[in-house]
Amino acid sequence: MSTIIYDKTDKGREEIATRKYQLAPRLRSLLVLIDGKQTVTDLLKKIVGLGLNEQNIQDLFDQNFIAESQSVNVPVAAALPAAIVEKDTGDVLEDAKTKATPKLAISDIPEENGRRIQAISKFFNETIKSTLGLRGFTLQMKVERASNMQDFEDLRHAYIEAVLKAKGKEMARSLRDRLDQLLYSESGVALDNNNSVNE
Repeated sequence: MSTIIYDKTDKGREEIATRKYQLAPRLRSLLVLIDGKQTVTDLLKKIVGLGLNEQNIQDLFDQNFIAESQSVNVPVAAALPAAIVEKDTGDVLEDAKTKATPKLAISDIPEENGRRIQAISKFFNETIKSTLGLRGFTLQMKVERASNMQDFEDLRHAYIEAVLKAKGKEMARSLRDRLDQLLYSESGVALDNNNSVNE
C-alpha cells in the first residue's frame, strides 16, 4: 500500500530555526515532528494526543511548510469479499446501475490479494493527486487507512463524486470504469499496469 511521507521545506526549516513566519505553537510542534521518515499514518498516531489531526498537516502543506518527499510500499494482508454490492446512489453515473455487478473471485493465493490491494491503492493515490490535487487530501488520507477490499469499495462513491465535481462527467465515468475493473475484475492488477493515470 502506498503511504505518503512529508518533509520540511526550506520555509519549514527556516521557521524552526528563526520563527520568521510566527507559526502557531501547536502547528510549530507538528512541524518539528515532520522529519521525512514517518508516514502520515505514523504522524497521526503521535499527534492525536496533542489535539492535532490530518487537517493540521494539510494546513502546513497549504502554507508550504512541508512537501511530499516520497511514498513507501507497506505490505498489506487482506481478504477479498465474496460479492460486491453496487453503491452508486446519484443520478450522474446512472449507467453503472444498469450493469450487473460482477462477483469478485477470491484468490487462493494471498500474494494475489496483496497485489490487487496495492494496485487499487496506487490507482487511488495517483488519480486523486492528478485530478483533485490538494482538494483530495482528506480522501487520500482515507485511502492510506484502507487495508482491505471492503475499505476501498466504501471509498468508491466518495471518490467518484469528488472527481465528478472537480472534472465533470466524462472524467468521472472514465475513472469509475477503471476503478471498477480493478475492484471487480479478476484481471484488475494487470489492467492497472497497462493504464496511464492521465486521461
